[in-house]
Amino acid sequence: MSQYHSVTVEIVAALKDIVGDKHVWTDPERMEPYSHDEVTGEKYIKIPEVVVFPKTAEEIAAIVRLANRELIPVVPRGAGTGYACSAVAFQGGIVLTTERMDQILEIDEQNLIMVAEPGVRTSEVQKAAGAKDYLYPGDPSSGDSSFIGGNVATNAGGNKAIKYGTTRQQVAGVEIVTPEGEIVTLGGKLKKDSTGYCLTQLIIGSEGTLGIVTKVYLRLVPRPKHVMDLLAIFPSMDSAIRIVPKIIKSGINPVCVEFMDNRSIRSCEAFLNEKLPHSDKGHYIIVSIEGNEETALEEQCVLVDDICSADGALEVVIADPVKIWRARKSFGEASRARSRIFSAEDIVVPMSEIGQVVDKVAELSRKHDVFIHCVAHAADGNVHADILKEDMDIGKWNELLPRIQEEIYQFVYALGGKLSGEHGIGYKRLQLMEKFAHPVELKMMRAVKKALDPNNIMNPGKVVKVD
Repeated sequence: MSQYHSVTVEIVAALKDIVGDKHVWTDPERMEPYSHDEVTGEKYIKIPEVVVFPKTAEEIAAIVRLANRELIPVVPRGAGTGYACSAVAFQGGIVLTTERMDQILEIDEQNLIMVAEPGVRTSEVQKAAGAKDYLYPGDPSSGDSSFIGGNVATNAGGNKAIKYGTTRQQVAGVEIVTPEGEIVTLGGKLKKDSTGYCLTQLIIGSEGTLGIVTKVYLRLVPRPKHVMDLLAIFPSMDSAIRIVPKIIKSGINPVCVEFMDNRSIRSCEAFLNEKLPHSDKGHYIIVSIEGNEETALEEQCVLVDDICSADGALEVVIADPVKIWRARKSFGEASRARSRIFSAEDIVVPMSEIGQVVDKVAELSRKHDVFIHCVAHAADGNVHADILKEDMDIGKWNELLPRIQEEIYQFVYALGGKLSGEHGIGYKRLQLMEKFAHPVELKMMRAVKKALDPNNIMNPGKVVKVD
């Protein structure tokens, strides 16, 4: 930390020269919303030295060149909806928010590409695609509030990843400002490209440590004419999870297969103040299927019904899509409503092992007498387990949480899993990354970081430690 310089009055004046007086904030009260993301707990809060609101890539490049010259950290920030503290200035410096870069620049229907600035909300990308009868398949639960640039920075997954993949598969190219203040476009409107290293994919998921995304080239697909959502309710977690590979093996190509355990169902029900089916004892599998032929879609729904009913489902119904997805997407908010402090774990394992992880989480909940509830992108092995502090003494919580995480991730890595499926590492999981990632993997990451960011000013202290 001592290598960095503080933001001085002179630096603030230089920033104002770049972006204008009203787009540079130094008042602590105004900067408070930029001191945290969705991670809870006092230790994850840090007021920035200054917040800047650039409008163009050229302004960002000038800010980064200034920061490099003066050895001041730069922390890129989107909507602040992350769960890894990637957008918090723990080492001081400049928080650079992309809020003013909020334009959809082009919808190229010939190449099926949308070009957008990083500050466009994910839901606005989806709406703009839909207005032209296309689909942008990226669909994180935070889509109503998250920025598309943040989706790129964290390689957001979401509810449709089983069919369409994560954000990596939705992005054809990015324009970035490098850690040394240069502007470059990586990729673009091409369907394929074998011209050297795939730098586009290196930037996606790098959490602002290797550059700042200033423009995104997003892939679009024709919008399916019909979508149907099925809700299958099971009497146990095991029976619900057990059905997932059977659905996949049936030949159906679902958009998503989502799991909610009974605790999450009841938490979301209480948060929404809305009765959910079989909330007394049910566990949910939500299956979404889409296509252009309604008859074929109905046949697939019948097949899903038959598979689930044969395996002991309490009920299989055509779901109200608004109601069921509102419940599923409220999972994080329900956790926060129940416990102001909680830890959102983002486990990913091979799909075949997801049942073991859900069982292990339930076992740890009983063992440590702490409320943990789960939802999962069940067909791609990504489990979200929220561990709630509730009224536990903060000292006990700070001692217990690392022990629970240690037990979870020892188990997860033994199954061939990883720390994060879509939320990223950021600052929150930095120590876990150092402990559980392979040393050679960490060595390679550090080499990349040092090569692209020799002064280590771009979001330092996130993803990987650099000496």
